[in-house]
Amino acid sequence: MKFGHFSDTAREYVITTPRTPLPWINYLGSEAFFSLVSHTAGGYSFYKDAKLRRITRYRYNNVPADSNGRYYYIKDGDTVWNPGWQPTQTELDSYECRHGLGYSIITGKKNSLTAKLELFVPVGDNCEIDRLVLTNESDVPKSFTIFSYLEFCLWNAVDDSTNFQRNFSTGEVEVEGSTIYHKTEYRERRNHYALFTVNTPIDGFDTSRDAFLGAWHSNANPEVVENGRCTNSVAHGWAPVGVHQVNVTLQPGESRSLIFVLGYIENPEDEKWAAPGVINKTRAQAMAARYATDAQVDAALARLHDHWNNLLSTYSVKSSDEKLDRMVNTWNQYQCMVTFNMSRSASYYESGTGRGMGFRDSCQDLLGFVHLIPARARERILDIAATQFPDGSAYHQYQPLTKKGNMDIGSGFNDDPLWLIAAVYAYLGETGDYSILDEPVDFDNDHSLAQPLLEHLRRSFGYLRTHKGPHGLPLIGRADWNDCLNLNCFSKEPGESFQTTGPSEGPVAESVFIAGMYVKYGNQFAEILDSTGHTDEAAAVRAEVAEMEHTVLTAGWDGSWFRRAYDAFGHVIGGEECEEGKIFIEPQGMCVMAGIGVDTGEAVTALQSVKDKLDTKYGIVLLQPAYTKYHLELGEISSYPPGYKENAGIFCHNNPWVSCAETVVGHGDRAFEIYKKTCPAYIEDISEIHRTEPYVYSQMVAGRDAATFGEAKNSWLTGTAAWTFVDVSQYILGIQPTLAGLKIDPCIPHEMDGFTLRRVWRGATYEIVVENPDHLEKGVKAMTVDGKPVSGNILSPVPAGSTVEVKIVMG
Repeated sequence: MKFGHFSDTAREYVITTPRTPLPWINYLGSEAFFSLVSHTAGGYSFYKDAKLRRITRYRYNNVPADSNGRYYYIKDGDTVWNPGWQPTQTELDSYECRHGLGYSIITGKKNSLTAKLELFVPVGDNCEIDRLVLTNESDVPKSFTIFSYLEFCLWNAVDDSTNFQRNFSTGEVEVEGSTIYHKTEYRERRNHYALFTVNTPIDGFDTSRDAFLGAWHSNANPEVVENGRCTNSVAHGWAPVGVHQVNVTLQPGESRSLIFVLGYIENPEDEKWAAPGVINKTRAQAMAARYATDAQVDAALARLHDHWNNLLSTYSVKSSDEKLDRMVNTWNQYQCMVTFNMSRSASYYESGTGRGMGFRDSCQDLLGFVHLIPARARERILDIAATQFPDGSAYHQYQPLTKKGNMDIGSGFNDDPLWLIAAVYAYLGETGDYSILDEPVDFDNDHSLAQPLLEHLRRSFGYLRTHKGPHGLPLIGRADWNDCLNLNCFSKEPGESFQTTGPSEGPVAESVFIAGMYVKYGNQFAEILDSTGHTDEAAAVRAEVAEMEHTVLTAGWDGSWFRRAYDAFGHVIGGEECEEGKIFIEPQGMCVMAGIGVDTGEAVTALQSVKDKLDTKYGIVLLQPAYTKYHLELGEISSYPPGYKENAGIFCHNNPWVSCAETVVGHGDRAFEIYKKTCPAYIEDISEIHRTEPYVYSQMVAGRDAATFGEAKNSWLTGTAAWTFVDVSQYILGIQPTLAGLKIDPCIPHEMDGFTLRRVWRGATYEIVVENPDHLEKGVKAMTVDGKPVSGNILSPVPAGSTVEVKIVMG
């Protein structure tokens, strides 16, 4: 069942009913100011950091769902309605929401009045623009009243939701003309405030939530709206809000636009005040003036469209499969950019209050956006590396506002260091900018400890080299990629964090998955060393990698698949002798991607075991059989009911690893089959089962052991976005940036005749045509460049600005 449809020409998803299974959201903003907006205008805004600079409030897990947002109430006689249906839920005569690239357009119609709400964050500015266009489609004049509404957060979202004894006394506002200024704590430690303004004289306002809603009312039936007039309340403590009243009369066929701006302003310390107790509004007034007319808003919206069109022109494909093209050209890359901005910090599932930017998460996300914004990827790498400890380990997360590591969920996740190598290699392959390796970077955000980035990579690899267990496999530490496999935790008490309870290290618990990473990214580190003249060190690294590969094929091989780990008692996890959790997905994908067992047959055997034991119609489950009882020695993974999350759920993040692995052994049909099972465009028809947005990936889909098999959770902010784009762009379509050049090595389903692809790489544009006349799955028989035959399938860099015509014939 569908609740909308794709518009490929407009690059939009068009939602045709407000009653979607869950709130279907979009992200506005691409630099510092961000807003989340649902298809019913719910959501919230923040500046840089969803915890420390939250601008508007949102109530997670509330009933009814998706409560609080930017709401525009229309009182037309005795009828009160919203263009996005929520929160009044008045039945509309028509409804539509168009989620596009950095903007959303919500249109509702009631009683011959159409209200079109356009929402976006302009490029280069710290505000959200909401343009409400009202059209009288009747044959008589209509008079009605508009009430805007949003609720201000008191900046720190955690303190705002907990410290009521203080916060109920701190809220402060100023009102001047049509602008409401939220200035809580501005007298004290802050030099920032928010504004909410409209480009027309107003007929009233409210800034007290109590005054606007009225006693025992909710957002669904505000007393002020029912009465048809604001009270001009000024908030003193309690809950500050922003409400404008605008009375409107429209002649038949007449339209009028109202432009609302929600903005964030910072003043220098010596420019905070215009007069005693009166904030300096100069910058706010200039911001409002930038968007005072429709022409200004149209120009800002055009700049936003140009911004996204330029970004997405870097990689685009044309094939016979419109769903493949749709995801590659638009939605997958768009989601990769959102994960660049957010990591795992702010969504409808990640509250923005508990997690900052993840070390591992951000390194993986970079794999999906480095081709779009290489300069910002460079900055992100340096930010991440600065949170590394001198021994090569790292904070597991850092706060985006301060860029300093925090210990909220501990450290000691032993896969973290290797992901930094993966990120740097991806950046070097994309840009050829080796100067980044010489860049001095702090350890532990301490400038006195700064070393060149290459030294950070050296210590990343060295940390795993010196942290091995009894079998010679890497110690798992707090956990590896799977945060829920906690082999050194041993938690018996409810409410304890599995990630911070118990020792972060143990001398025994080992990870085969990290061993696969050690081989894959150890080889990449050796390439980096070779490319920078450190040939002896590169040889030593390769010797270490070869030893680890041998260890994986002995201690890590179970006969038909790769084992997952050894626990703190030296027992196998993910082996035939295990009653539950006999086989896990992660090492099968990572070890084969690393090339382990490809030449000797274990790789193909392991992938066949995945197909036989883990595959389902909705994707590959993480493990089988599911854990049915709590295992103290395994931790959080066994705390979930069977079929959910890491306990045999379809964890979408690692499905691409197996798809990538299948291309390594030449199985294009199987790789594409896996790709399609979790790809939103291919499962749009089962949206009533899947429930989350049909245009972006989710973190998890309930597995076959679950009561809700096929239901997705935690959409948008997931490493699935980056890894799936790596899978489809580099492994299936086969355009791989490497240190040696741009490698073209497609592995596609045999029925595909080929495709054409545009790829911008190191400033040059490559127009690539791939032909598959013999309907093979993998192999390059011939390559021509600008009409001339060349040997091999690797393209050397050419001067920036060049256009290169490439033809590949598979065979």
